[in-house]
Amino acid sequence: LTTTYTEEEHLREVAYSQSTGQKEQLSRCLQRGIRRVQDLCKVLQLPAVFEETAVSYFQRALQLPAFHLVSLEKKELLGGCCVFVTCRQHNWPLTMGTICSLLYAKQDLFASVYLSLQKELGLSVPALSLADLVTTHLNSFRLFQPAANVPAPFLEDKEKLLARTMGIVELASETWLVTGRHPVPIVTAAVFLAWQSLRPGPRLSCPLARFCRLAGVDLPPPAHLRLKELLEILLGMASQLSWLRGLPLGKKPDSVGQGFLDKNSLDKDSPGQDSPGQGSPSSPPVAQKGCPVAGKRQRGGTLRPLLPPCLIHPRKRLRPAAPSAPDSAATGDEPISDTEIEQYLRSPEEIRAFRKAK
Repeated sequence: LTTTYTEEEHLREVAYSQSTGQKEQLSRCLQRGIRRVQDLCKVLQLPAVFEETAVSYFQRALQLPAFHLVSLEKKELLGGCCVFVTCRQHNWPLTMGTICSLLYAKQDLFASVYLSLQKELGLSVPALSLADLVTTHLNSFRLFQPAANVPAPFLEDKEKLLARTMGIVELASETWLVTGRHPVPIVTAAVFLAWQSLRPGPRLSCPLARFCRLAGVDLPPPAHLRLKELLEILLGMASQLSWLRGLPLGKKPDSVGQGFLDKNSLDKDSPGQDSPGQGSPSSPPVAQKGCPVAGKRQRGGTLRPLLPPCLIHPRKRLRPAAPSAPDSAATGDEPISDTEIEQYLRSPEEIRAFRKAK
């Protein structure tokens, strides 16, 4: 509480909200939000320019009436949305799942706050660059430096793995596997395939779960499905390659996969074809773990069109439950409404008699 000279004469206290000091100070909600934005930028190790832009977006957003009466949970997510928008505008590879995991937030709620922020401030947010995301996500894999828990055959050169992974991700984007999907599971599956194809001998027996555990990254649940879809596409492409037409793509293709990667063991009848490591960077895993059903379909001569997975494997629609016999059968004891009775009344005399009887 504070007082003025006039109020002191009458010994009355003046509330702080009625004084001029409130206009000079920031509200507690704004102070906590700015501090939350700054802490989030420090955790993500963002440049100082990003932090200043995100703070300015947060201050502008809290001045709008659309964010005055929102819940406290949405106000806490508003700072994360400002950081996410800033990273997207500066082409910084950051996914919505990363922000949600740091804020312990639900993705649907975060998406609603993000869309309202983008609408109210009129922000132009570019799409996420998949190439930058691959580079950033690959940096989190512990496969490039010798470690105690990583065997020596599992270590790999970063540049080779990045180039092979980019080829597989570009193939996935051209075959409808990226559209409408979360990018991290697709990138994880592509890194695993690229890692296996570079040295298939000691790595064929390593499953995806163990690979992620050794690399020190989380295994997204849809990564197994994305891996299966990539293998089906790669097997279909491998069956059309000239140097693989004489090789059987069966259920146990370990030796075939090693021969597929070895340029010296390839058929010499096609000198115009590029080596598998150059012309088709994503094809080696095809012969290693391909789906035999897709391979038979391709070898039979009928090529399956490249359609989105939702059209190739549509979800089954639930049939409406048929009405039971007791419910559909009429017993004659059903109540009759007044409107139904009035339908059968034709003459005005009958209507007057019915009203008089009521």
